[in-house]
Amino acid sequence: MLDRLLDKLLDKTVSVSMVTLVLVILGCVGIRALPVGLIPDVDIPYVTVQVDAPDMSARELDEVVVRTLRQNLVQTDHLAGLHTESRDGSASIVLSFEQGHDIDFAFIEVNEKIDRSMSSLPDISRPKVFKASATDIPAFFINVTGRGEALQGDGFLELSDFVSSVIAKRLEQLDEVAMVDVSGVAEREILVLPDLEKLSAAGMSVDMFASSLADANVRLSNLTIRDGEYRYNVRFRSFASSPEDIGNVYFRSGDKVMQIRDVASVVEHAAPRSGLDRSDGKDAVMLAVIKQGEARMADLRSAINSLLDVFAQDYPDIEFTLTRDQTELLDYSINNLILNIIIAILLDCAIIFLFMKDLRSPLLVSLSIPVSLVISFFVFFLLGMTVNIISLSGLLLGVGMMVDNTIVLTDNMTARWQRGEPLRDAVIKGTGEVSGAMLSSVLTTCAVFIPLIFLNGLAGDLFYDQAITVTVLLLVSYLVTVILLPVYYWVSYRRFGRFTPNRFLEKLSFGGALRVYDGGVNFFLRHRWLSWGVPLASAVIVAVCVSFMPKSKLPPISYSDAVLDIDWNEHISIDENRNRIIALEDFASERCSQISSMVGVQQFVLSHSGDLASNEASVYFKCADARTLEAMKREFASLIGGTWPDAVFGFSTSGNIFDMVFSDTEAELTARIRPGSGTVLTPSSLQPLLGDLSAALPRIGLPPISVKQDVLYVSDPELMSLYGVSRSELVSVLHSSLNGNRVFEIVQGGRSVPVVLGTDMVEMEDLFEHAVIDKPASDGRQAYSIPLKSLLRQTFDEDFKTIVSGEEGQYYPLSLDIPSSDVPETMATVRDVVSEHPGFDVGFSGAYFSNAQMMRQMVFVLLIALAMLFLILASQFESLVQPVIILSEIVIDLAFSLVVLWLTGTSINIMSLIGIVVVCGIVINDSILKIDTINRLVKEGWEIDDAIHEAGHRRLKAIIMTTLTTILSVAPFLSRGTIGDDLQYPMALVIIAGLTAGTVISLFYVPALYSVIYKKRRKSS
Repeated sequence: MLDRLLDKLLDKTVSVSMVTLVLVILGCVGIRALPVGLIPDVDIPYVTVQVDAPDMSARELDEVVVRTLRQNLVQTDHLAGLHTESRDGSASIVLSFEQGHDIDFAFIEVNEKIDRSMSSLPDISRPKVFKASATDIPAFFINVTGRGEALQGDGFLELSDFVSSVIAKRLEQLDEVAMVDVSGVAEREILVLPDLEKLSAAGMSVDMFASSLADANVRLSNLTIRDGEYRYNVRFRSFASSPEDIGNVYFRSGDKVMQIRDVASVVEHAAPRSGLDRSDGKDAVMLAVIKQGEARMADLRSAINSLLDVFAQDYPDIEFTLTRDQTELLDYSINNLILNIIIAILLDCAIIFLFMKDLRSPLLVSLSIPVSLVISFFVFFLLGMTVNIISLSGLLLGVGMMVDNTIVLTDNMTARWQRGEPLRDAVIKGTGEVSGAMLSSVLTTCAVFIPLIFLNGLAGDLFYDQAITVTVLLLVSYLVTVILLPVYYWVSYRRFGRFTPNRFLEKLSFGGALRVYDGGVNFFLRHRWLSWGVPLASAVIVAVCVSFMPKSKLPPISYSDAVLDIDWNEHISIDENRNRIIALEDFASERCSQISSMVGVQQFVLSHSGDLASNEASVYFKCADARTLEAMKREFASLIGGTWPDAVFGFSTSGNIFDMVFSDTEAELTARIRPGSGTVLTPSSLQPLLGDLSAALPRIGLPPISVKQDVLYVSDPELMSLYGVSRSELVSVLHSSLNGNRVFEIVQGGRSVPVVLGTDMVEMEDLFEHAVIDKPASDGRQAYSIPLKSLLRQTFDEDFKTIVSGEEGQYYPLSLDIPSSDVPETMATVRDVVSEHPGFDVGFSGAYFSNAQMMRQMVFVLLIALAMLFLILASQFESLVQPVIILSEIVIDLAFSLVVLWLTGTSINIMSLIGIVVVCGIVINDSILKIDTINRLVKEGWEIDDAIHEAGHRRLKAIIMTTLTTILSVAPFLSRGTIGDDLQYPMALVIIAGLTAGTVISLFYVPALYSVIYKKRRKSS
């Protein structure tokens, strides 16, 4: 059928060209229409529940609120895991779902279960539910500071007001911006400081004064008045709108009329801050720019740059610094992959020119590459795919494989023409002769890619786009090869009577390679025991490698920036936190091109910084390259460990969509220490157990317990009753002394300013020693003051800063970063130590278990792929023996690939496993071609050994060329340095090692095994 089709197409070259041109134009349109992103568009399988209860401690919140929610949420369908963390005033519940489950349905179900739980919860606001989304990650941060000297006091207050009311609003007006999240803003506060002596002389208590102060801010709402047929809303405008207005407020004390300023001072100042942001050594206002869902990153970056240029001209005293630019990461990764594709195409073309011996044949082969690529983009558009680092990696991998068929066909047509056949017959018969073997090669390659499409979890998300890309590219390339290439080969050579090699290229002799081939084949034919000895030895090597090689979920990704997360693990003030961060910034300023810090509690609406407390901080730093970054990490660790030994710190990536979806922050092993029945998990009860574990695991540095120490005031109810002090009076004095007694708010322009009744006491000793409760004269009794220390007893209480729970209840997570090979021994040691403490039990989780599950899944996929390969080969060769001969080489290729991985220090990870599966499909293509040629020669009457030698002579050049082009197509991945290259590096290493070994095996081992089996069959017959 193909012969008849080609016979007609050779006479309709114009029609073939026009149809091809139409498809190329559609492909060009598809390229422009394809969305561009860093990774494929996948659901992020997480739902987060945020609980806010400002008046509850971490333990109270966990026992009263989180436990109830956990018991209901654990019944959610398709739930893969549940993790809760409770802190003072807030808690978060993270639910992870099975990959592939509709996250929108999960979001709805979680909300329904929370609604059902509300009746069982105390009087708190309804927990908020967030569905993880790629758009939650800021496209970049903009740090706003004063130009020149750092702004302080009123200057920074004015900057904060300006950024919140002007800069953020102008950024949000851009079509590409969904929202601008603001943090680091200094807020205003009006502080009323009463003179306690004057209040006492006026016969007023603090509560009475607060009531008089509150009366100055009258608000009426939902009131109307009728005037005939008209109806009006009634409003009462308060005259207290500034510190001066508040000071002029009149109030009555007995028979006297007084003003607030007579008994108190009123000042407007910056409210006490629980957090701040810094940029390159100066306090800053930080803006997180969130991209509109459908907007393109390039358009967003262009619009922001234009607006920042306008800001620089309009506001010369303000400096705008762009950090954590996701568009830069995207552009660099995509451009690097595109450059790799171009390099791969050029290298492939160079190989083809060297082997083809003329100029026209390589040009035809080279022409098929861009044509196949462009037409494939049209198919990608129809399938709704995106351009990302995964699909581009598939293109790069496919470029080398799609050239294989083109090389084989061109070489076969040229060989038949050189053997004396007419050109037209050589084109038609040459195409028909190898079309079946080429289709089998394409199908076997697709056969290992297609099962990977149905993988669950990380492997499925990572490989779906790559598998579809390679499959589409190979199928399109096959059609271009068997239809377009013969037509243009005929057009290019029909004016020539015979094939004439290029005089320069003809000097490149291939005779040496043929002699090496004959010698190698003769060696294997003489030593036939190698046919079974090599596979057995390879199987042993595979078993050893799988048992002892390090394993991880993903290969290490190179970054030039990182985030230092610090918990000082001390009760320090925000000022001390700031001073320590300044010390770290000064230490790193010369070696980092950019430093920005989030110190203490952040004001972001979305969780861009995690749930930082006032004694925690997050420092972003950017270096020139990955090597400098690693050195900086070591220096930071040394400085913090030596200067602040109690601090708990760690390094994380700066936050991008790839890390959000695919990164695994789990330690290799986490021991989840649970309290037994009747045991309460506290730092004091846990410390002896951790001490024994530290002694039993001397090579593993156990992190210190992150604890908080609270001031606990215990009131004396008998004395309170004696002095007539109510609980509300006691709480009111504490609020006022700590400047936390918010009386009301006034409106200034577009913002609300709180009015706070307070004191000038800031130290805990001042509060406990000097604070008093004033009791006015009444019932013939004189006014008197009661010292606060007479009614309260001060003590301290220690507890976990964060209380962690899972599906099994509360536990303490002990993270152990150890090699995967040490995990079984470490687990046994931990179990033995915990068993000596009867009040505790232990369970385990971590990357070790998820990696083991991933290994089992990939082995299952590999077995399916091998089964599909066997079925395809059996149908092609009409034999059950020859597929076994071809597939037997896979174990040898796997052994060589694993040894290369081990020697290069590369772990067994999801990408190297995918590379192994891919190798199984492409490494046998040479053997398929070789066995197919041997079968044809044997049918023509050749002896088996002679047919083996002749098949090698005919196919050796094509086999070497296809191997080199595939290897060179993935070789650019070895450069590393970007997310795309780092991700594909293990796969490229496996493919290069597997193909190198596979070529040798296809040339020497497979023919020898073929000879052993079929010579025995001939003798027995």
